[in-house]
Amino acid sequence: MQTKEEKERVILVGVRTRDNEETFDESMKELKNLAKTAQGEVIFELTQNLADIDRRTYIGKGKLEELIELVEGNEADMVIFNHQLSPRQANNIQEAVGVKVIDRIQLILDIFAMRAQSKEGKLQVELAQLNYLAQRLSGGYGLVMSRQRGGIGTRGPGETKLESDRRHIRYRIGLIKKELVQVEAHRTRQREKRKGSKVFQIGLIGYTNAGKSTLLNVLTAAQTYEEDQLFATLDPLTKKWRFPQGMITTLTDTVGFIQDLPTQLIEAFQSTLEESREVDLLLHVVDASNSNREQHEKTVVGLLKDLKMEHIPMLTVYNKSDKITDHFVGSLYPNVLISAKAASCKELLTEAVKRRMMEIMTPYDIKLEAAQAKELYALRQETLVLLEEFDEENNIYHIKGFTKDNSIWAVWQKKEKDEEF
Repeated sequence: MQTKEEKERVILVGVRTRDNEETFDESMKELKNLAKTAQGEVIFELTQNLADIDRRTYIGKGKLEELIELVEGNEADMVIFNHQLSPRQANNIQEAVGVKVIDRIQLILDIFAMRAQSKEGKLQVELAQLNYLAQRLSGGYGLVMSRQRGGIGTRGPGETKLESDRRHIRYRIGLIKKELVQVEAHRTRQREKRKGSKVFQIGLIGYTNAGKSTLLNVLTAAQTYEEDQLFATLDPLTKKWRFPQGMITTLTDTVGFIQDLPTQLIEAFQSTLEESREVDLLLHVVDASNSNREQHEKTVVGLLKDLKMEHIPMLTVYNKSDKITDHFVGSLYPNVLISAKAASCKELLTEAVKRRMMEIMTPYDIKLEAAQAKELYALRQETLVLLEEFDEENNIYHIKGFTKDNSIWAVWQKKEKDEEF
């Protein structure tokens, strides 16, 4: 953990264009939070309005001179651009300002390297970083990168990341891919096992820092790390969630989304994202108190389309109602507004999830004899039981509920077959 004195002094640079005009302010605010998460101290933000970016230095000549003065006058250690820089642009800017220059993608990759805990997560981040650097380790920029020794933008692969030899990097990428194949095979077996168990699977998705991990802890007592910072958790975690009626579901927390999530990360985290692709219901957690709530929702929905997950049924969970300073405007039904910190959170969210599940699942209405205790127990665990009545005169249970698949009919058919004899 770095102390305040050890933090790198950072200048942020952003360019407002016609393409990013609507999201620019939010994106710059997000960049500042990202830099803080990476343990940097933001000392200045430099912005410029341009119709077209400069192909040599991204910002205009006058702004570049202003940036040089800011770096010298404030003794900055590095400059972070809120855009993806080409190798040539990064090299030109770095030569001009004389300090380390990275872009938004490198910053996000660096934070992921800090957050990854599992073997798979670390391998995925390293793969994303190496793929990104492989495109840039050529000419002067490769030499500049090789001279960087630590700090923001240099976490993760260690010495391999500093190596300018493309062949060496390709060799390392090949090794990582082989390791990931083995890890992914294990994850696939676990996923298939869950599918075979007929368990209803729920996935938590949302913009980073929306409160997904907090909700996971509230619903399952998972005791996962939760903090008010971007990408507080990275590795996916699946826990059992038992409803009051006895039904057992699984709840999976995944990495938070963000504007301009690097393509390299989406590609590297395919196996992790598979955890969400296989679920029966997505809980889209939204920070209701955030002034850019609508933009965050659009970002997540857009990424779901990119990941081919838009077909999965979804329930929007507006979280942090305790922090809303004005009247909340939004369509609630069938969605829900809660505070993960409130005592009523678990009950409110459970009821909202049950309502959404009833729209997805298949209804059933059957009767079981009292001797069919095993089948009754299975119904309580594997289906959403809404009514359970016992007829003492006929010694029969009358049960109504909803089921994920047709497994319930096996119980029904067994009852009919028994009646034939």
